[in-house]
Amino acid sequence: MEILYSDREMAVCVKPVGLDSEKEVPQALREALGGEIYPIHRLDKNVGGVMVYARTRQAAAALSRLVQEGSLVKEYVAMVHGVPPDAGDWQDLLWKDSAKNKVFVVKRERRGVKPARLEFTRLTSGEVSLVRIRLHTGRSHQIRVQFASRGFPLVGDHKYGSRDAETAPMLFSCRLSFPWKGERRVFEASPDWAAL
Repeated sequence: MEILYSDREMAVCVKPVGLDSEKEVPQALREALGGEIYPIHRLDKNVGGVMVYARTRQAAAALSRLVQEGSLVKEYVAMVHGVPPDAGDWQDLLWKDSAKNKVFVVKRERRGVKPARLEFTRLTSGEVSLVRIRLHTGRSHQIRVQFASRGFPLVGDHKYGSRDAETAPMLFSCRLSFPWKGERRVFEASPDWAAL
């Protein structure tokens, strides 16, 4: 696992596809760096990309506050089927069926429904298109559901309508940025399928 940065307060790594972000990644970081590792945010097991972890309780509280305030900006790249618009700002209501571990776009507010917002820019187009996404809310499966609900399922995302041969959704957390001690910290990485 690639570690992009570490100091006494935090560690930033590139989570590999297939590792659980709340158990296996912290364990790997503990083995590499020693000490405690505190998860701050999560990525689905079948999604890879840049993640930040705290190394002290104080840093965990401060980073968690940034997540809650929306100050920790998360950007992703995804490969989707079809050609979405050049750019968009999509806002939906999402409801999660926990029994099926599947999320649905719904039309009205009700118990368990949460608002979801993302902005995106299409970088390439063709049978499949590369998009760059800025997440404004961190809902379960949010990017996957919002694109699939409009007819652009992620390549490899069989849960949400893709029928290709890929084994995992082509979705990657490519950039994290957040304020820290008076400066803006930015960490980036790219998957091999998206030269950025």
